[in-house]
Amino acid sequence: MSLTRRRWLALQAGAALLPMAARPAWAGAQVEEPLANAVRSALSAAIASDAPPKPVFASLEARLAYARWLDMMSGRLQRIKTERLTRTEFLETVWYESTRAGLEPALVLGLVQVESGFRKYAISSAGARGYMQVMPFWSRLIGDGDPSRLFHMQTNLRFGCVILRHYLAIERGDLFLALGRYNGSRGRAEYPNAVFAARRRWQPLPPAPA
Repeated sequence: MSLTRRRWLALQAGAALLPMAARPAWAGAQVEEPLANAVRSALSAAIASDAPPKPVFASLEARLAYARWLDMMSGRLQRIKTERLTRTEFLETVWYESTRAGLEPALVLGLVQVESGFRKYAISSAGARGYMQVMPFWSRLIGDGDPSRLFHMQTNLRFGCVILRHYLAIERGDLFLALGRYNGSRGRAEYPNAVFAARRRWQPLPPAPA
């Protein structure tokens, strides 16, 4: 990568993260709702799957696209997660859990930004925990009953992605309503709009100017 492109990427990443100051965890929270037995079983199975294997790609192009994404997102996240190994493990897990759940990685990164400001041990005023601010009752409904595990990086991201996918199914693919349900503010625009704005900051960049 040329020096000019590296500088351009650094400037773009810095601009994208300027609005992201340290803040309390978002005050909203998922609302506990009755789950049909079939839904509960499906969600429990999704949560209980084994740890992710190393990514397997169908083509060299797909592998290179993933490597470019990882490098780009690592640069953007560097100010917040300064230790490279920690940053890489986080991004690898976000990519795996989001794609596993059929979600866009940029959406999940935007949600994490809004929910917790990328703080692993964030706790909201409602008691939601971790990166994706998962409410403890989910551990009882579909997990092993131990809410402390929601501070584990992969567990939290897996719960959050599975829950958001569940809400998307309930809302028939309407992301605006699903995000509102995730935050416990269904029908109000403030939270979905905040996530949509954050998602734009984590989209891949256009080609660098010549």
